[in-house]
Amino acid sequence: MTRTFRRFPLVLAGPSGTGKTTLARALVEQTPGYCFSVSATTRAPRQDEKDGVDYIFVDRPRFAAMIAAGELVEWAEVHGQMYGTPISALEGPGARGEQVVLDIDVQGARQIRDTIDHALLVFVLPPSVSELMSRLTGRGTENGRAMARRLRTAMDELVALPDFDYVVVNDDLERCLGEIRSIVQAESRRTARAETLEDDAEAMRAEIGRILQNEYATIID
Repeated sequence: MTRTFRRFPLVLAGPSGTGKTTLARALVEQTPGYCFSVSATTRAPRQDEKDGVDYIFVDRPRFAAMIAAGELVEWAEVHGQMYGTPISALEGPGARGEQVVLDIDVQGARQIRDTIDHALLVFVLPPSVSELMSRLTGRGTENGRAMARRLRTAMDELVALPDFDYVVVNDDLERCLGEIRSIVQAESRRTARAETLEDDAEAMRAEIGRILQNEYATIID
């Protein structure tokens, strides 16, 4: 008997510098059936980023048009730039049975929960504040003002941690990836995600009933 389980978006969120983007990319690259949800943003691409692969880079008028047309399932302004998830980035892969992975900010994760109640939200923490600082400064792209803005945002985002389903500490990439895969595997077998569970159970009860009646009727009360 084939049982169909409802697919769900996997949302990885947390403060800048926690490594959630690295985790999301590694999950997609190393795990069959996982695919990356490409967000739209108004920020300029970094040196190694490609349009349509890392992000969909658009200007503010185009982003506003996407909001007005209802093309985004979530959107937010972060550090002065707009970020959002196109509906098409979730619908297509979900229909193909793929595990969609979203790398978004905490504001966006909350919107996802409001609009897609079966989404799985995982909060990514750094092992320590000193490691967070090291990762942010190691980028070489943050001036003092930008660094202060990211740290203030991190303080606010940490308040949202209890709103998430799970939390992982990204102190070791491979171990953290294993934890996330285990979480997804367990969540994918929740009874609430089984689309045909009641029908399956009733069919099994009927089959057992027939066996009892045909083969054991003389020895049971």
